Amino acid sequence: MLGEAGAGQGSAPPPGTGLTAGQLLLAEYQSVKDEQKARIGFRDNLLYVTLAAVAGLVAVAAQTGRTPVLLALPPVCVVLGWTYLVNDEKISAIGRYVRTRLAPRLGELAGAGADGAVFGWEDAHRSDARHRMRKIVQCAVDLGAFCGVPLAALVGYWAGAEPRALLLALSVVEAVAVAALAVHFVVYALPFPSPAAAPAPAPPPSPAGSSAVRPAPAAD
Repeated sequence: MLGEAGAGQGSAPPPGTGLTAGQLLLAEYQSVKDEQKARIGFRDNLLYVTLAAVAGLVAVAAQTGRTPVLLALPPVCVVLGWTYLVNDEKISAIGRYVRTRLAPRLGELAGAGADGAVFGWEDAHRSDARHRMRKIVQCAVDLGAFCGVPLAALVGYWAGAEPRALLLALSVVEAVAVAALAVHFVVYALPFPSPAAAPAPAPPPSPAGSSAVRPAPAAD
């Protein structure tokens, strides 16, 4: 009996080895921020890939004088543009999740309350007066790169030599696809944030609770 009791006591895990809720939340924060960082790099590279593809196809069309080559631009821009838009949405969703889910829970665990100053950069970089203008300009740049360029290529094809019926039908389908992508870009960007509605910086913690607040990791 004593041996069984001793064996049972020996099999219990030593205290302090389990993960706390705060450690799990911080691990989740690091994981989603790593994913966000990877998606940002991939998204930004898509714009450069699009510009390189456009320059290459336009050069081929200009050197050979074959306007049907321009019909290759809309499919390339639509595929790359849709991939860009999906990644941009995931990047924003991660930031929204950190602001609305992880930060309040970590603030409560740290003793700062649900409104405590945790991961303040997630709100600070969105609360300046120029945030609305940046969103509008970014939407215009995205529309120009992924929708304006292929539409210009289609206009160049239509204005060129007499198009064949099959290629003409293909160009119409491509124009519809580009227009649909443009609608998705605008719908995703709206409503543009208003400077008046921007979140205010979180107030500093009270002296009574300031000693219980852990320093928040710097956001990317």
